Amino acid sequence: MTTGADGGLLAQPQVIRNVVEEAVLADRLGIDFFGLGEHHRKDFAVSAPEVVLAAIAARTDRIRLGSAVTVLSSDDPIRVFQRFSTIDAISNGRAEVILGRGSFIESFPLFGYDLAKYEELFEEKLDLFSEIVSKDVVTYRSDWRTPLEDQRIYPPIAKGRLKTWIGVGGSPESVIRAVRHDMHLMLAIIGGDPARFAPYVELYNEASKQAGRTAGDIGVHSPGYVAETDEQARRDLFPHFKKIRDRLGKERGWPPVTEKDFENEIEHGSLYAGSPETVAAKIAKTAKTLGISGFQMKYSAGPMDHEKLMRSIELYGSTVTRAVRALLRNG
Repeated sequence: MTTGADGGLLAQPQVIRNVVEEAVLADRLGIDFFGLGEHHRKDFAVSAPEVVLAAIAARTDRIRLGSAVTVLSSDDPIRVFQRFSTIDAISNGRAEVILGRGSFIESFPLFGYDLAKYEELFEEKLDLFSEIVSKDVVTYRSDWRTPLEDQRIYPPIAKGRLKTWIGVGGSPESVIRAVRHDMHLMLAIIGGDPARFAPYVELYNEASKQAGRTAGDIGVHSPGYVAETDEQARRDLFPHFKKIRDRLGKERGWPPVTEKDFENEIEHGSLYAGSPETVAAKIAKTAKTLGISGFQMKYSAGPMDHEKLMRSIELYGSTVTRAVRALLRNG
């Protein structure tokens, strides 16, 4: 949810319309990817990201579109594929999906799933999804659903296969899972020094080698915000950063966030906030440290208003991305 001009929260339908406009701007600026998370709670407006992505697909030309993440454990793998293959058709081949277990649990009781089967459901449904994206005709048997026999899933992907990532928040098992299913690796680094994820990158590359295949793409997904200066970015972001972190902290037993915590996360952690130059330098450092092929900045920041988010996107697309590429080219 975001605030309006009067400081009050906007209605969720307006937030969704604003998200579409934010994506259209990102496309116009040449940003490579726009992703939407899936949530089922009062403080997030997007519960059906694929519907919003389809609306964005119809209004954009080049930007790739995907989830961040799709909570596969509480969904149907066939329907997930069908929704993204439909987005792929609308966008002329620009869809991709990041699959994960998610850090929120509201979807489990909402859709009638047992939270005690959190791990089991993801593993079983991922097995089926892997079959769907890798084969034209699916035969599948498992205890959790009725069998599939020589089943085609429609609509198909027109060219190649749906680009599929596994979202990993710090579990070696998830890294191995991505290799086993021949999927790309997205590291969700929402706090702390990103360098601590280097062993997961090494594990992914080594496990891929042992499996006899070329490793897929590796990306990082982390929060950030861009303003004209470092001081303005911190001034704009902190109140909203604190609101959402403290709200989640009450649910998860975290202590309230202090301004010192916030500044430490910018200086030494995984919060990419500041001027375009500051943010670009930090992204380039992470890219070099981890050897990643892509970076996704979670640009939404608590209830920050739409106009500031639009300005952040504008600075990111017009300045940050170009500066990062230049820094990486020049070593």
